[in-house]
Amino acid sequence: MTSVTAAGATPLIGPSIERPSRFREVKNAIATILVWLSFFVAVIPLVWILYTVISKGIGLLLDSNWWLESQRGVTARHQGGGAYHAIVGTLLQAMACSLISVPIAIFTAVYLVEYGRGRLARLVSFMVDILTGIPSIVAALFIYALWVTTFGFDRAGFSVSLALVLLMLPVVVRSTEEMLRLVPNELREASYALGVPKWRTISRIVIPTAFTGIVTGVLLGLARVIGETAPLLILGPYTKEINFNLFSGNMAALPTMINWDRTQSLQPAVDRTWAAALTLILIVLLLNIVGRVIARFNRLSR
Repeated sequence: MTSVTAAGATPLIGPSIERPSRFREVKNAIATILVWLSFFVAVIPLVWILYTVISKGIGLLLDSNWWLESQRGVTARHQGGGAYHAIVGTLLQAMACSLISVPIAIFTAVYLVEYGRGRLARLVSFMVDILTGIPSIVAALFIYALWVTTFGFDRAGFSVSLALVLLMLPVVVRSTEEMLRLVPNELREASYALGVPKWRTISRIVIPTAFTGIVTGVLLGLARVIGETAPLLILGPYTKEINFNLFSGNMAALPTMINWDRTQSLQPAVDRTWAAALTLILIVLLLNIVGRVIARFNRLSR
């Protein structure tokens, strides 16, 4: 007969438990090793790229002229000049892109979360998924066919912003959608119980509650599109001069400055290529840091 403990339970047999326990320990050790190996495989190329760009581009960034001058009158054979014209163009195009895409993305996310039901909501969600997967060159060619070929407008900085809108929209829509879904339903129900209309509940309670998360998504989406090259090559011809007008004339940007200097084999142009690449990395890094800092104050993510 099987012996019974004081509590009336059958005692566990040692060998039948030790074998599975050891097997789980082995699997856990193997999984831990694989995770660390994957981590190092991913980090080593990243560290190598950052070290290469920083070591070859930091020299020009330490010169104040890099931030205050353009490349006007500077040839590939001569040192000097700066990236002021490209930084201005990048920031202006990114700002125009944000002013267009952010309101559309937020209203779309609000519709999907708060109102979206039936076929229309599924169609909108499906179109957002399609935009998520399109290559940047396809977005640029679409804007070129619509803006330049159909409407007859010139290629300019604003057309680049329109192409970037197509790339930024799905990122902001999905991030905003997730933040809105994290807002507790109890807040909505309490507002409805007080007789507050749904639109006012959304504008005064739901969106403010998820605001920091929405801002984080916007900054991360902006960091995602600010380094795109295909829309600039197709829609934004490069210039070495400063241009503040998004609707007229050629406009420089950091990706096209990198591409322009890359085609020159002379050392001064190569040095400017590395410096422009490092400048772009720093701008994207700054946007990501700002997004992470804002995320720390997001009460919904705690």
